[in-house]
Amino acid sequence: MKLYHYALSGHAHRAALFLSVAGITHELVAVDMPAGQHRQPAFLALNAFGEVPVLDDHGTIIADSLAILVYAARKIGPSHWLPTDPAIEARIQRWLSVAAGKIAYGACAARLITVFGASFDADEVIRRAHDTLRVMESTLSTHRWIAATEAASIADIALYSYTERAPEGNVDISTYPNVRRWLRQIEALPGFIPFQRTRAGLEA
Repeated sequence: MKLYHYALSGHAHRAALFLSVAGITHELVAVDMPAGQHRQPAFLALNAFGEVPVLDDHGTIIADSLAILVYAARKIGPSHWLPTDPAIEARIQRWLSVAAGKIAYGACAARLITVFGASFDADEVIRRAHDTLRVMESTLSTHRWIAATEAASIADIALYSYTERAPEGNVDISTYPNVRRWLRQIEALPGFIPFQRTRAGLEA
């Protein structure tokens, strides 16, 4: 199993993080995005959108970080990462949607401005990030894990990277104690791998 990866991508990190904490043997294949490797025909054959991460499971190609989480969890079989109970699975899916939407257009977008020079409206995306963090903080006031599961699920992994590195996008997480406690719980999981830091935003 190979994971095409770029170290500064939170999408790539969430996929690599899950493969690691789930104990799935894999090889990380670095994609030189600054050099445009993701726009070359060989990579576009794997993902026509030219985005990381991409998982190659012995010829089965899975593009998109959240699709990779679901695929890899299903490969493991029934587990705490993605239980088969319909109500629990629906709660997990709800938070995967948050990762794809509210996180992507909030904390992720804010970091894209400071780390990669993206042209989003900083005030708008920072406000969106805090709107999401407030809901996460409230949820985590009564639950140990974000989808109200007994153990960590792929929803926790999906939200971790951009939440933890939100300060790089000038999003202050110091006023969210439940969120910060939850981040430390994920970091305590066996096999945890950190997301590469940059000197940007509040981390500069």
